[in-house]
Amino acid sequence: MKTIIKTDKAPLPIGPYNQAIAVQGQLVFTAGQIALDPATGLVAGVTVAEQTKQACENLQAVLTEAKTSMKNVVKTTVFLKNMSDFAAMNEVYGTYFGEASPARSAVEVARLPKDVLVEIEAIAVVD
Repeated sequence: MKTIIKTDKAPLPIGPYNQAIAVQGQLVFTAGQIALDPATGLVAGVTVAEQTKQACENLQAVLTEAKTSMKNVVKTTVFLKNMSDFAAMNEVYGTYFGEASPARSAVEVARLPKDVLVEIEAIAVVD
């Protein structure tokens, strides 16, 4: 059984997808979160550090709605417009996950929605 997760504390989907899906109440698979301010719908920040912070805040809001948290994330994928931004992204990302960081992949992509610099998706265990 799958459950659709939806919160207005993160940007609403801009296409035919959901913010997250919980599977049998055990795992949550999030959509990629970008640096959209949920209140304005505008891109928050111009640097990869600023955008990573907003993307992580959005990810955190979706996970909270799914009755889980960043500490329960087991895997993330980070999409970067420019791999040269890896260190700056990593510094901010680390403040959200700490020493119990999940497994992660980071890939450079040609372009992201709204021309943002970073997008982050996650898989988490439900509390």
